[in-house]
Amino acid sequence: MRVIVFGAGVIGTASAWYLAQAGHEVTVIDRQDGAGLETSFANGGQISAGHAEPWAKPAMVPKILRWLGREDAPLLFRPRADLAQWTWALRFLAECWPGRFEHNTRVLSGLAAYSGECLKALRSRTGIRYDELSRGILHFATRQAEFDALSHHAGAMRALGQAREVKSAAECIALEPTLKDSRDRIMGGVYTPDDESGDAHKFTVELARLASDNGVRFVGRRSITGLDIAGGEVRAVRLEGGSASGDAYVVALGSYSPLLLRQVGISIPVYPLKGYSITLPLSPGDRAPIVSLTDEAHKIVISRLGNRLRAAGTAELTGYDHDVNPVRCNAILRRIGELFPALGAISTVDRWAGLRPATPSNVPLIGRTRLRNVFLNTGHGTLGWTLACGSGRALADLVSGRKPEVEFRFLAG
Repeated sequence: MRVIVFGAGVIGTASAWYLAQAGHEVTVIDRQDGAGLETSFANGGQISAGHAEPWAKPAMVPKILRWLGREDAPLLFRPRADLAQWTWALRFLAECWPGRFEHNTRVLSGLAAYSGECLKALRSRTGIRYDELSRGILHFATRQAEFDALSHHAGAMRALGQAREVKSAAECIALEPTLKDSRDRIMGGVYTPDDESGDAHKFTVELARLASDNGVRFVGRRSITGLDIAGGEVRAVRLEGGSASGDAYVVALGSYSPLLLRQVGISIPVYPLKGYSITLPLSPGDRAPIVSLTDEAHKIVISRLGNRLRAAGTAELTGYDHDVNPVRCNAILRRIGELFPALGAISTVDRWAGLRPATPSNVPLIGRTRLRNVFLNTGHGTLGWTLACGSGRALADLVSGRKPEVEFRFLAG
């Protein structure tokens, strides 16, 4: 089949790779001039199958109330005259009800574990490199109450199939010695040894190159302006300066997926959740962490990417705004200084903001739509890098008419 994939981020590129491996003739269309240049460009770098859980949970509601009005809050709601924003926010609160979190965690954990297996197989087969580190992820606390909550939560997550090891403060420092320098005392943490980290942008660029070598055609600098519908299916996609047609179409446009689908009467619960990151260059001998970390107090993830240190966090409901808010980036930078004072004065910082395509439950939308030949692979939220390979392979199975190997509630159209 001739398959056209909309979007060349990590999700769209992984979809294209697995579609090509399944024998399809694949074209990828993106408005950027290369792969992975939007949300996949500078994320936190964690491949966190052991922490694949939604933001929406009962404990989040009181935190949201405490964070109201704080410009540096981990989750910030900027009210707009936007029905989609308010609808999404209300559905998010509904997903915080007891029982919903456990259900959504089970769904995400299964897909995340499968995706991790797919990534390892891909790496073994192709030799793809992306500043990857297989040293696990350490989720640490700097307050006793936070550590107690993490420890209790780890037990509940083990019951849901996630391997989480509770670590004392000394054990955390043994795993990541740079935490010994922290000005904020480490109280303990939870470690997921099978998790990984790596540069999602490097991965996407390299996978796009491998896909091109295997016959996938990437078309850049071409914005999609609309879809031509007839007989309950898409007959062509309209582009700036032309059009293209195929037998099947995959919408992997991240936060922009609902804007395109709305034109053809399809509504999906995806809204942009703006995130920020900073990237610091490292010199030989810098005391920077080599285990990927999650700071419970500030909801910041930290990953070593070769000779760079990436720190990312916060979520902001503010529509399709790409502007980098220096207050939020500087809050991340200050926290890095507190945790790793041996880094000294930091003179060069790359600041970035990206729009994560989030569903209220954080469970992505993968599968068919009511249009016979249109498929979705979107809505991965904060877990796009973690779920990319598994989502791409499952999507390729669905397009090929096969049942995916992973248990997941795929869309049936």
